[in-house]
Amino acid sequence: MTAAAIEPVLAPPAADSSRGRIEVEHFDFWYGKRQALFDIGLDIAPRAVTALIGPSGCGKSTFLRSINRLNELIPGAHGAGEIRLDGENIYAREMDVVTLRRRVGMVFQRWNPFPKSIYDNVAYGPRINASPSRAALDEVVESALRRAALWDEVKDRLRESALQLSGGQQQRLCIARALANDPEVLLLDEPASALDPIATQKVEELVYELKRELTIVIVTHNLQQAARISDRTAFFYLGRLVEVGDTQRLFTSPREERTEAYITGRFG
Repeated sequence: MTAAAIEPVLAPPAADSSRGRIEVEHFDFWYGKRQALFDIGLDIAPRAVTALIGPSGCGKSTFLRSINRLNELIPGAHGAGEIRLDGENIYAREMDVVTLRRRVGMVFQRWNPFPKSIYDNVAYGPRINASPSRAALDEVVESALRRAALWDEVKDRLRESALQLSGGQQQRLCIARALANDPEVLLLDEPASALDPIATQKVEELVYELKRELTIVIVTHNLQQAARISDRTAFFYLGRLVEVGDTQRLFTSPREERTEAYITGRFG
């Protein structure tokens, strides 16, 4: 996969190569009385793609949504331990959750554009967070759409409803909407699982490009996809982190028997 497959983009904001580092220590999570994650310890490097793999119900999405505290919207859900973003414990009392979710963008399995125009979808976050001038907002929208490899496809349709776009375009629009807030981290929860192969390839190429400026964490059930786009892979099973390492090493020489059994298709 090469950068040539992606349309030219506007230069992103100057990137700090250390921005977006995630450190997890002794993290547990419960849905009411049911414990879903057990003693997770994981370092997620900035400017890289980390894939979370494992069978359904193993805790991947729970962990992903813990990184921006989205799970807290579920009554009775709570975590313990530490998840640090650039050295700050995101579960500290003083952490502003709105600011955190601006720094840690999220894209879901099923695309969810607002019933608004393409322009207004991308402009939604910046309007709330910064109240930029119209000229500045136009620049943010164009930059985000270019970074999401969507600008050339929609530049003459910005005032049309986002719901008229194809599924793959809507998913990239949701990525653009997250990018418009200039996040440090982008969380992707099976972003291509409902897409056709062509749209899936575009999303994978986009992820490959965006890791130059963002920390990306992606949940995927597609092991081939994890092997193609990730730098590191973490294998979850029954709410525990079984193994994490360089993707090529983990897929070719896993150290844990359960990892090898999953990768070779003996269960999952």
